[in-house]
Amino acid sequence: MRGFKRYLAAALAGRFASEGMGIALVLLALERTGRASDGAFVLTAWLAPHVLAAPLAGAVAARTARPRLLHAGALAGFALAVAALSVLVGRAPLPVVIAVAVAGGGCGPMVTGGLSSLVATLVPAGAGRDQAYAWDAATYNAAGVTAPAVVSLIAALGSAGPAMAVLACSGALAAVLAALLPYEDQRTRPRAAGPRPGAGGGFAALWRVRELRAVTASTTLAFVGLGALSTTSVLLTRSLGAPGAGGALMTAFAVGALSGSLLLARRRAAGRAGDPGRLARWSLAGTGVALAGAAFAPTVPLAVGCFALAGLCDGPLLTATLRIRAEHAPEAVRAQVFTLGAGLKITAAAAGAALVGLAAARPPWTLLLGIAALQLAAAALHRLTTGPRAPAAPSTTAPAPRQDA
Repeated sequence: MRGFKRYLAAALAGRFASEGMGIALVLLALERTGRASDGAFVLTAWLAPHVLAAPLAGAVAARTARPRLLHAGALAGFALAVAALSVLVGRAPLPVVIAVAVAGGGCGPMVTGGLSSLVATLVPAGAGRDQAYAWDAATYNAAGVTAPAVVSLIAALGSAGPAMAVLACSGALAAVLAALLPYEDQRTRPRAAGPRPGAGGGFAALWRVRELRAVTASTTLAFVGLGALSTTSVLLTRSLGAPGAGGALMTAFAVGALSGSLLLARRRAAGRAGDPGRLARWSLAGTGVALAGAAFAPTVPLAVGCFALAGLCDGPLLTATLRIRAEHAPEAVRAQVFTLGAGLKITAAAAGAALVGLAAARPPWTLLLGIAALQLAAAALHRLTTGPRAPAAPSTTAPAPRQDA
């Protein structure tokens, strides 16, 4: 596990910056212009490039002879864009701000799937790598818990500008740590015969490999719902008579998700590994059931408990997704599969946020039921797209239990 602890520090720093951007941009725009809509436009510009940049980023990562320069450079560009936005939002013309956000968002896939694709090069295959992916998933959840809270606290004590500066510094720290990671020299690596994969290789792998197709389709559908969860939580608590408690619901969800991923990491350490496909389905189904319960919660404390349970179920989903990508992605396009899968989910979340904005006038419990239904539909979609395995050759012994992925 050479350099893995340093990798975790880099991943946590980068994802802290990424997770804090959503609330920081809205708060900064509201503070300087009085219009939260400006922040929403800039945030959309920040998120939208993920799905477009993801296959290109993955293709470049697979082909580059200098992975250190690529990863550290992308993280540095990400941090520079955050710093620029902290100065420009509310002061420069909106088209200029949006252009900077698009450029910074184009580096986003390297913060998510691009970094996760490095785990396979740092940790040997086996139980150790399974545990490493569980810890990698925990960095997403830890950032999801801490970044919004830190941004909100700094903004409440002073201004959203310094909060954005903290995010920029965190991104810069990630770039420095990424530059210090041990990278495999691609120039001395044996290459398979034939043409090198282009940017479309990741798309082809996601479509042709059954396990990748199943987990990508199901998690993308689930993230349409999860992208609407933060807005829905605000609307739900307002309907329950506590308009300022929406953040408590999302914090409970994030803490639950972090707990779920850490518990799974301990199970991996104990050698109690399970089938990642089955784990993904149960995670999606459990999240859906818990969110459906929250829709009917009569009080905020009960809703908080349901959100925490939903997060606990959701936490292992990312670990399962990372394991499936690592185990089934062809080596030549592994980085593309990671970046593209992450980009699709983030874009789906942006679409979900836009959809709930259009439906915000509906009763909040119906919106939350819709989100829950999407999680359950995603679990069913995973099962359908995984499909039955090919029958084994005839044998005189009893058949082995079926293993779905």
